[in-house]
Amino acid sequence: MQIKKSPSIKGRILYSVQTYSIIMVNPGRPVKDIQIDSATSLEKIFEEMSQSGGFESVNLSSGLEILTEMISDKQCLRFVSFVGAVVSTGLRGIIKDMIKNKWFDVAITTCGALDHDIARHFSHYKEGAFTMDDMELANQNIHRLGNVLVPMDSYGPLIEEKMQSFLEEEYQKGIKEMNTAEICKMIGKHLGEDSFLYWAYKNDIDVVVPGIMDGAVGSQIWLFTQKHADFKLNVIGDANLLSGLIFKAEKSGAFMIGGGISKHHTLWWNQYREGLDYAFYITTAQEFDGSLSGALVREAISWGKVTQIAKQSTLHAEVTTILPFIYAALLSKLQK
Repeated sequence: MQIKKSPSIKGRILYSVQTYSIIMVNPGRPVKDIQIDSATSLEKIFEEMSQSGGFESVNLSSGLEILTEMISDKQCLRFVSFVGAVVSTGLRGIIKDMIKNKWFDVAITTCGALDHDIARHFSHYKEGAFTMDDMELANQNIHRLGNVLVPMDSYGPLIEEKMQSFLEEEYQKGIKEMNTAEICKMIGKHLGEDSFLYWAYKNDIDVVVPGIMDGAVGSQIWLFTQKHADFKLNVIGDANLLSGLIFKAEKSGAFMIGGGISKHHTLWWNQYREGLDYAFYITTAQEFDGSLSGALVREAISWGKVTQIAKQSTLHAEVTTILPFIYAALLSKLQK
């Protein structure tokens, strides 16, 4: 390892460490063995993990505390972001319930979340396996999303029929311009209690989809404009909506489920109020390739998207496995 002296900044001598770096930390409290018996509650298990020392269990326990405080903070503008793929699974029910509970003020997601919410309200997906023969599935007109099977009739044609009908209804009312939050409310009022978009509409929670053209719903909006050239999708309207919320917020926090554009859009807008005060991120991505999805929450501090004193944690976990337990523990803690 080589240590090189670098030019001083404001009188401080900086040293760059080549090959690898050494981070000195003060030792914390002793590592405690987790103890569970048949009477141990889920909330108590999270508490036990907070004192276990390693590895992701501490981040999980920290995340629960961050979410509890964030959701309870009446001064906090609360964001939830999530990737569309999880809505194809049973985790849709947890997403729906968190929005039904009014835990968040704004949701930021991808177009796939809208696609799957519509498709699963009006039809059914099937259980499959990652190892299935994709050529055989294609011959049977079945799409595969991981280990979820999406029959073609439950997706493209169905979403086309519903979206064209929804948009035509609004157009006949004289509405010829909508932002993505308005598109989501339009969809939500046509769905039912199984839908996260329905509860967002019911509870007046804005759902913003920055990449709405990357999916079936976005394609149907484009097709609608081919017959109605005066209809406009106004993405600047979403920016005006978010800026109006951000600039007035005394505090802000975010629960970011998965990476990509939904995570980044959440972070991006919060830099305009000097960063998130609470941040909990769940991901399966790694940071070694410099990707946004792999970036830990703490990297966002350097961009001013998370405050330097924020309560923040990143958990490396597969969200359909872990979120039901987090949700159950949150219910218990928030009821107290």
